[in-house]
Amino acid sequence: MQLVILDRDGVINQDSDDYVKSVDEFELIEGSVEAIAHLHKSGFTVVVATNQSGLARGLFDLDDLEAMHAKLNDAVIDAGGELSGIFYCPHGPDDGCYCRKPETGLIDAIEAEFEVSAAGSPLIGDSIRDLQAGLDKGCEPMLVLTGKGERSLAKLHSSDDDSGIAVDTLPQFANLRAAADYIVDHYTSDVSA
Repeated sequence: MQLVILDRDGVINQDSDDYVKSVDEFELIEGSVEAIAHLHKSGFTVVVATNQSGLARGLFDLDDLEAMHAKLNDAVIDAGGELSGIFYCPHGPDDGCYCRKPETGLIDAIEAEFEVSAAGSPLIGDSIRDLQAGLDKGCEPMLVLTGKGERSLAKLHSSDDDSGIAVDTLPQFANLRAAADYIVDHYTSDVSA
């Protein structure tokens, strides 16, 4: 099994500094669903790992989150793909949890669920904390420039960056579709024809 781990907001759907709080605000980035379907059809196990502190902040509830994820799953299925799981951290930044990226708890949960190591798996995000979580688990982080990607790239190039991410060797893509094309071309899934 070859995992591909995706962040959600800013990678699959449009992000918002005011948080994505409802199914109506959950707007897919053009090409993202097709990218997930492309990965799935190419034999990859695609999962989502997302911080959702809006739950802890009281900005939306679990029913809202489940409605957003149902909308995403339905769109992926309609495109001929499948998401094998959506793992989320419901905590706020001051809760001291182990699952909020850049901590590795979400990736640990993915490994436990699928009984596989995430080491060497592509992890696609738009924020530095996504990439840090992936690095700490031995994943191969990739930055998309949608969502907060441009801001993250600027921070990685700044003198006050202490993330430990080597920006010169970090794969960077315009969007998830471009990243998916790269993964299909450069990684081997273990699905037999």
